[in-house]
Amino acid sequence: MAMKKKKSGNGGANWMDTYGDMVTLLLCFFVLLYSMSSIDSEKWELLVKSFNPDATELSQIVTTQGKNNNEYPVEGSMNLPENADDFDKLYYTLSQYISNNNLESDIELSRGDGFTFITFRDNVFFDGDSFVLKDEGKVVLDEFCNAIKTAVDSIEEIQILGHTSQASPDIPNEPVSDRFLSSNRATEVLLYIQEKNIIDPAKLVSCGYGQFRPISSFDTRESRAKNRRVEILITKTDSVVKSLDEYYEEVYGTVSGED
Repeated sequence: MAMKKKKSGNGGANWMDTYGDMVTLLLCFFVLLYSMSSIDSEKWELLVKSFNPDATELSQIVTTQGKNNNEYPVEGSMNLPENADDFDKLYYTLSQYISNNNLESDIELSRGDGFTFITFRDNVFFDGDSFVLKDEGKVVLDEFCNAIKTAVDSIEEIQILGHTSQASPDIPNEPVSDRFLSSNRATEVLLYIQEKNIIDPAKLVSCGYGQFRPISSFDTRESRAKNRRVEILITKTDSVVKSLDEYYEEVYGTVSGED
């Protein structure tokens, strides 16, 4: 008697269910990894530069618009690009110093095509209503001077810009003391740099804007504190000259005076 063949069950496609479950689990795993990761903008820029060696402007390399656009906190050691010039090395040196000393909340470092821009919060260099450089501020300026020492030939100009803020939301400061305070602060920083004899004094410029170049509103104590600052703008030799509003738009993501 011929034996009857056993009929196969209905589970022949069960392997596809298992495969689908595995793919779903892998997807969840990689989503979890991505959610725990963070992108280092500096390393990303270096990576993109390696594929775009002929790009000359920051906007050609990576789009990073807004206030955090040009902030490049450096985590750990950072290798310079092989084609980095002295002006690039200046930026990397300052980045490393800020990162190593956990100064990101007090100092913001930005850069673009042909310039490096540094924002120092009001408490870095001066006490309230004072233009006497603090000892802690001198330490920071010493590091700044050491950084620019090796890049002086590539520097066109260093502008030191002093700013104040309104003491209250609705009452403007008394104009004479307001202007003098911001100008004196900028001048004190300039003189400290000049006395190091590391760069031609003709390349050093200071200006006090008082309360009239705010980067934040006057509404709250926190927002007013952001306006009290000293900025240092370093421009590269033969770079395109821009207005302060243009630099502000690149650095802060807004034209000066807008909230």
